[in-house]
Amino acid sequence: MNLKGKTILITGGASGIGLEAARQFLDLGTKVIITGRNQQKLDAAKKLYPQLTAIQSDVANPAEALLLFDTIKEIGGIDILYNNAGVGVAPLNLGLTNEKHLEGAIYEMDVNYFGVIRLNNLFLDMLKSRKESAIINTTSILSYVPSLLEATYSASKTALAFYTQSLREHLKIANSNVKVFELLPPLVATEMTAERDEKKISAEELVKGLIDGLKRDQYTIRVGDTKVVYLLNRFFPKFTFGLINPKKSHQFLK
Repeated sequence: MNLKGKTILITGGASGIGLEAARQFLDLGTKVIITGRNQQKLDAAKKLYPQLTAIQSDVANPAEALLLFDTIKEIGGIDILYNNAGVGVAPLNLGLTNEKHLEGAIYEMDVNYFGVIRLNNLFLDMLKSRKESAIINTTSILSYVPSLLEATYSASKTALAFYTQSLREHLKIANSNVKVFELLPPLVATEMTAERDEKKISAEELVKGLIDGLKRDQYTIRVGDTKVVYLLNRFFPKFTFGLINPKKSHQFLK
């Protein structure tokens, strides 16, 4: 896929992986629009990279999503929709039957799953009208092997993975020119994972892997340990489950 000269919308683009993606896409000559809920972070991103277009919007809010679509349509539209925004609510000592845990699970699904479908449905006709266009959905290493500490987060990403595969095949059958990519990150060093001591990769490395995959039309883009976990889980699922869920993590579930 040729990225130069195209316009990309990055949700959750004001910090972390999204902001790093904005930087790297700008360097490629791509026009970048970012969204996020926090106006201060959006302002800071715009100050850092003045070429950006920054629009405040919450992917879980239907009214804001529709307003975002209308705004982008007015300024010329997009060629690539990068569904990067995601949230995780770790249950830890809450337990899987706790009412607060249910609230967290609903929030995760609203952002990680339903929010992606909402934006895809809004922008699909616009993307179909372009000569070459794409949707990028961000799933996770945990869509292969669930985490005991992030059970519902894992479930939201697994749901998104199946939806992404189905959407890709649906568009192929419909002879659509919209390419559907799935990005599967391992644990990435961001503000959200700052307190975790597991092995992480940098946002820079992840985005480099994403861009390389886009350029080569590699529809399933596994970066870092996700490649190893994918292969191990195919042949040694029990062993791989233990890698993702070491015994030291069990103390949080008691």
